[in-house]
Amino acid sequence: MGTILTRCEEHGVRMTNQRRVIASVLEQSDDHPDVEELYARVSREDSSISIATVYRTVKLFEEAGILDKHEFGDGRARYEDADRDHHDHLIDLSTGEVIEFMDEEIEALQEKIAQKLGYTLKGHRMELYGVPLNKKAKT
Repeated sequence: MGTILTRCEEHGVRMTNQRRVIASVLEQSDDHPDVEELYARVSREDSSISIATVYRTVKLFEEAGILDKHEFGDGRARYEDADRDHHDHLIDLSTGEVIEFMDEEIEALQEKIAQKLGYTLKGHRMELYGVPLNKKAKT
């Protein structure tokens, strides 16, 4: 599990200075930015980087298996490091917040279901969509 930059180099992705800045900003992200949010963050580091460069770089990183693309039903493609520990997502439909979680019982149940159906599970993505039970609890 290396940094985004080292994995780009390992995959033979030519790393320009602009791509290095984008990789660094992605490495520092602990959320799931879309391209516009990523561009805003990158612009604070280097204002000469265009949004088109960010779009091209994100697509390149995704094609190289460096980034995972998620579409959480809000019309925006969001990205995260593909080499992170496994987790699932709960999307708050009222705010768009993406909450990461890991539950051993769910993982075991998925394995059991796959075996019951005659399969060996090689991976999965789970996205739950909901609204807070108590709207006052989330401000």
